[in-house]
Amino acid sequence: MGKKRSREEGKDVLPADSGADRMDDSNDDEDFDMVNVEFEWFNFDPEVDFHGVKSLLRQLFDVDANLFNMSALSDLVLSQPTIGSTVKVDGKETDAYAMLTALNTHVHRETEPMNDVLKYIENKAQTNDSLAVIPELINSGKHIGLVFSERLINVPAEIGPPLYSMLIDEIEAAVEDKEPYEFSHYLILSKTYQEVASSLDVEGRKKKKAKEEASTFFFHPEDEVLHKHALAYGSFAYTKEDDSVADSKRAFQEAGIKPTGHMILIEASKFADAVKAITDYLRPQ
Repeated sequence: MGKKRSREEGKDVLPADSGADRMDDSNDDEDFDMVNVEFEWFNFDPEVDFHGVKSLLRQLFDVDANLFNMSALSDLVLSQPTIGSTVKVDGKETDAYAMLTALNTHVHRETEPMNDVLKYIENKAQTNDSLAVIPELINSGKHIGLVFSERLINVPAEIGPPLYSMLIDEIEAAVEDKEPYEFSHYLILSKTYQEVASSLDVEGRKKKKAKEEASTFFFHPEDEVLHKHALAYGSFAYTKEDDSVADSKRAFQEAGIKPTGHMILIEASKFADAVKAITDYLRPQ
């Protein structure tokens, strides 16, 4: 794919209040302990990142991960080491705590992992009128940047903007080198969730209305900002959602959660402004 660029493996330190694990935060006036974490950004490295990337991709696809060859998809991500980044805390040789990359849907369309993912995306987009533009766009022959962005649950959202900003810089450099990253759109695959009533200890509680509309929450807070710059966005049910037991995901609360898939389509001409908006929104205070 032409000349490969190398990015200096820089270190960045988030403020303590944004990158900390809080203990005893039930009351704003109470004391709490914080753990400072120094995050490091790295290029993808096939020699060390296979298992970490595979784990994060499985988390991103949730219960539907078993529908795909995750090893092949991980290899595809790792095949373009100068596009996208991993985030780690204990040096390059450790597993990633977060990752972000963009794959060209047209260039890789004949590969097994991309072919399977595109069929999945088309199928899911057809279940939500808000996503109706996506199947036609995928089959139009346009070069779309399919963005995979995922991080471990306790990793602060503030690491998101640098990942997106680096991606823009890397894609601009790749286009200058005549590499196939001149996208017409970016399609961000993400996930949301809804709270659901627990089936445990139901005696003595009032049951909520069965058809009560549930609120949607974001695993990635930046997604809500990206919506404002999107051509289309919407959620979809997982194929294997019956395999997910809400109560098993209940943590210190009486409600469980029901994850759902989510897609955000942004025109390439608006992507930089969208990244600036999430940078402003998640700027450490």
